Amino acid sequence: MTVVDLIRERASRAPHQPALILDDGEGGIRIVSAAELVAVFTAHAERLRAQGARPGDRCGLVARQGRGFIELALGILASDACLVPIPDDHRGAVYDAFVERAKLHHVVEEEAAGFTLRSRSGVPDLDGAGERAFRALHPAYLRFTSGTTSRRKGVILGHAAILARLAAANRALCIGPQDRVLWLLPMAHHFVVSILLYLRYGAAILLPTSSLARPILEIANRGAATVVYASPNHIRLLANDVSPLGLPNLRLAISTADGLRTAVARRFAERFGVPVAQALGIMEVGLPVANLAAAATKPEALGQPLPDYEVWLRGDDGQPVSGPTSPERSGEICIRGPGMLDAYLDPWLTAAEILEPDGFRTGDQGWFDADGCLFLVGRRANRISMAGMKFFAEEVEGVLDAHPAVRASRVFAREHAHLGEIPVAEVVPADPARPPDLRMLTAFCRERLPAYKIPRELRVVDEIARTSSGKLRRSAAGND
Repeated sequence: MTVVDLIRERASRAPHQPALILDDGEGGIRIVSAAELVAVFTAHAERLRAQGARPGDRCGLVARQGRGFIELALGILASDACLVPIPDDHRGAVYDAFVERAKLHHVVEEEAAGFTLRSRSGVPDLDGAGERAFRALHPAYLRFTSGTTSRRKGVILGHAAILARLAAANRALCIGPQDRVLWLLPMAHHFVVSILLYLRYGAAILLPTSSLARPILEIANRGAATVVYASPNHIRLLANDVSPLGLPNLRLAISTADGLRTAVARRFAERFGVPVAQALGIMEVGLPVANLAAAATKPEALGQPLPDYEVWLRGDDGQPVSGPTSPERSGEICIRGPGMLDAYLDPWLTAAEILEPDGFRTGDQGWFDADGCLFLVGRRANRISMAGMKFFAEEVEGVLDAHPAVRASRVFAREHAHLGEIPVAEVVPADPARPPDLRMLTAFCRERLPAYKIPRELRVVDEIARTSSGKLRRSAAGND
């Protein structure tokens, strides 16, 4: 049994249930029923098999955001090949390097009339054992992590892992046929505990064609959106909209992919009447934590672990952090639960090698409050140690980003002969024609941060590098 089997089963019971809701370009919507969707991706799967796609073959997908991506991705899964989304910003040498590193057997490219399949010969084994170990996983999905602080890792999920993590997530989210989900995230980066979850549980997916707030809200209203699943950037975009349009059917707003600022969350709640729940989505794990209970009162919290997951804090000594925790007494977030990854690609590492003995070590530092809500302090890789005082780049960025003259910031450590490390910051001005006065910005930080956390150097930059999923690219900090 696979997620595709369950999507087919649900469509057979409710063939006319909406699966996709599209902007028709004329002020209305076009509905793709569950039966239509199944018919299209089944035809794609049959054609892929006829053209040589074998079970377990790694099949890259190049498709535009929207209906075509979903249909082709499901077609690859239905053919029993392993889906490997290729981000649309991968071109030229970057694309070639991706294809080689993922050891793709085929690449599916979307076309107006469907798709073309390009097969590759001489693909080296992934696991060094004739791919027997890889194919024994019944592999369904391979995606690379964002690579914010280190080399990107290829995460492999089998069909069983996908079903397990979907079930665990939906016990908390309660997505069902009554829901219409406004989709704003890039599909090449968000597909499993999102697109697959919605279709598996019978929800319809609303697909805007514009990235502007007004057109997004217009299709959300025409399609009666009940759920928003978005990044903090999208949440801010909608919260800042000044049109009279609301979201009257909204019951759940989820923010993921990066930290949500409290001010943005509050503006959204005031604008639409629904608090924004942060969610900790991890490619290797799924959705283990979501702020479903305390979003209104603690918008900055990641929330409580979902019932099926164990989340604990690991100290620098490798032992669980005991007793009360706080931003100053945090630990590395470690997770155990259903639907964990099956292996890493390049180098090949099995789940047992990755998950033993601590579960999945996220690399994030966190702490729990008295109510059991998890808060993120920062990435362990972003920890700065100045004269024995440890703190995280994210805390300083939060202060800088709150200044009205700053659009974005990035803080990183620079080695210092006497202090060990010092914090250095780059800021992107909100108005390029009127960059912030750096002395005033330092004074702004001094009012809100202890002296050792204040950047010793500030510089104005035009842009800050980001990953294709929108996160700050930490590995680029200080290298220019």
